Amino acid sequence: MSFLAIAAGVSLALGSPQTLVPQAPPPIAKRVPKLDTLHGEVLRDDYHWMRDKAHPDVARYLRAENAYTESGLSHTKPLQDTLYREMLGRIKETDLSVPFHDRGYWYYTRTERGKSYPIFCRRKGSPDGPEEVYLDQNALARGRKFHSLGGVDVSPDGNLLLYLEDTTAFREYTLHVKDLRTGELLPESIANVWNGTAWAEDGRTFFYMRADSAKRGNAVWRHTIGTPAAADVKIFQEDNVLHNVSVFRSKSGKYVFIPADGFTSSEWRVIPAARPNAPPRVLAARRPMVEYSAEHVDGAFLIRTNDAAGNFRIVRAPEKDPSPANWRDWLPASDSVFVESFDVFRKHAVVSERASGLRRIRVVNLADRAAHFITFPDVAYGVFPSDNPDFGATKFRFSYSSLATPTGVYDYDLNDRTRRLLKRQEIPSGFDSSRYQVRRVLVAARDGEQVPVSLLLPKGFPMDGSRPFLLYAYGSYGATLEPTFDSEVLSLVDRGFGYALAHVRGGEEMGRQWYDRGKMLNKKNTFYDFIDVADFLVRRRYASPNGLVANGASAGGLLMGVIVNWRPDLFGAVVADVPFVDVINTMLDASLPLTAQEWDQWGNPSNPEHYAYMKSYSPYDNVAAQEYPSLLVTTSFNDSQVMYWEPAKWVAKLRATKRGSDPLYLKTNFAGGHGGSSGRYDRLREAAFQYAFMIDAVRARRAAIP
Repeated sequence: MSFLAIAAGVSLALGSPQTLVPQAPPPIAKRVPKLDTLHGEVLRDDYHWMRDKAHPDVARYLRAENAYTESGLSHTKPLQDTLYREMLGRIKETDLSVPFHDRGYWYYTRTERGKSYPIFCRRKGSPDGPEEVYLDQNALARGRKFHSLGGVDVSPDGNLLLYLEDTTAFREYTLHVKDLRTGELLPESIANVWNGTAWAEDGRTFFYMRADSAKRGNAVWRHTIGTPAAADVKIFQEDNVLHNVSVFRSKSGKYVFIPADGFTSSEWRVIPAARPNAPPRVLAARRPMVEYSAEHVDGAFLIRTNDAAGNFRIVRAPEKDPSPANWRDWLPASDSVFVESFDVFRKHAVVSERASGLRRIRVVNLADRAAHFITFPDVAYGVFPSDNPDFGATKFRFSYSSLATPTGVYDYDLNDRTRRLLKRQEIPSGFDSSRYQVRRVLVAARDGEQVPVSLLLPKGFPMDGSRPFLLYAYGSYGATLEPTFDSEVLSLVDRGFGYALAHVRGGEEMGRQWYDRGKMLNKKNTFYDFIDVADFLVRRRYASPNGLVANGASAGGLLMGVIVNWRPDLFGAVVADVPFVDVINTMLDASLPLTAQEWDQWGNPSNPEHYAYMKSYSPYDNVAAQEYPSLLVTTSFNDSQVMYWEPAKWVAKLRATKRGSDPLYLKTNFAGGHGGSSGRYDRLREAAFQYAFMIDAVRARRAAIP
């Protein structure tokens, strides 16, 4: 008998036998638990059965949870619609990107009102030439619930196009080859490939990726146009499960790079683009705890590395023998400046650095090493290199925004040091930056570290704890959370919300040590930092606990799971998107995507010390019989990065354990992936739904929002 047999509180809607209309949370099966023993402890998992994706009861249960969520939030439907219209009104639906130059063509994308996906275009010779649509994703996506492009790669002669297509949301790609001269697809489609391609110089040979069963990019193959895929040659395979392989072409066009990178070491190989049949050559052999990445300039490789440099440095290595014995400092290491990345041109290099928590851009003349900086005005901002494929260019393109400054795209002249605004993000419904204030504060964590916090507040925001507040963070993998413009969040700020980004440890906002002190056996610093920032906001009367909302996704969803277990009293509502919450069970299963290589990120539970530490914070293992704030948990049935069963099991355990009457909702996207839906309009609907939940949750706990 199905565990979803009709029970008290659940009824079938007349005329629709598939639709559950719950008046109470759906019943959850009690099945024989999975029992394991590890380090002398019994691991009991009452909801392990939810991993059986093929069993119809699993999807039926998730749909019942969806029905319960829709029912519980049905009164917010008018608000959802209003929020959606607001968010849509801030988007220029028919728009185009700034064209960039590459090998004789000007490339850009454009969008059209009512269409969910971009249209890829180019013009030959001049930005004003006749338009050629070389790929229309809307046509590819027609009739599909999900559509994603894993990569778009034009051959050096401009005649052929490689594109990788995923219609499952599970990152299962098929490679297609399109003849841009005729518009026809060639009979070269290759199924079950991974993200990553690189053309050889001949325009007939290309390299592509495959992945192992755990979706770890592990092998590079070579294909020649006109030959069967069965004749393709595997030129490299990485068997160390701690390393991921990728493939791309150097900016100079002279080499194809094949990196094998882990979280603690690297080993890159190169193949001359003019000799695609040559065997790969190792740039620098793998060494424990030494990471590096490379680019090619005339006669040498520039290599960013942490070898003898905690915050990384850049070395120059001769092209003929780039082994570490020949490395010479090109940009020395600094204790106070973190070297994040770099780009190269024929006569310049552009280095992205981080100092005092903010990114800065260093421009270096390759001939004489003279350097200067591109500076920015705001107290908190985000600046990113943009489309710069042309090795011979003398201009560097970047995008810039702040929490109250819409994104601008700039060209910076590397010689005369001038910048030109090419395009400013347009807000059709109107935007007045004078209505907002941006702040950046440092919050003392419990161990004395100063945690940066970027805030966006409506002008006149009262510091009396009366207004609702959204606090967001990520804090893992060294990913930096930049305080950039987000038109969607204005729907909260314009309703009186404060908004803050907590730059907690686990990212690299304050340098490499900020990341190192937020992973492995230091992971709890991420959680402590977030709680300490939330406590600061309450103490300084930015917010009160009833009005404070927390949000994070993926590894940030893990953060949400920990903070609601540890400090449920500090938050009125929490939204955990695709949360990684079943830490022990997932990290014990090396067959799952991401698990094995991330033993260097979280730890390996097979190690007793790692196990004890991870179990002490794992959200699924620490659900308690206590009151929790209002919770919205989201997942996707075809998520290949955080499997749907993690949030589903967590919600089931919370339902069985927690006390109090605050709502707990689970929403499963049956047509999306790790990032939710693929179409831009569907993504806005999802954002509107979540914001409606937040607004409703704090209204239920406090006076009406202005």
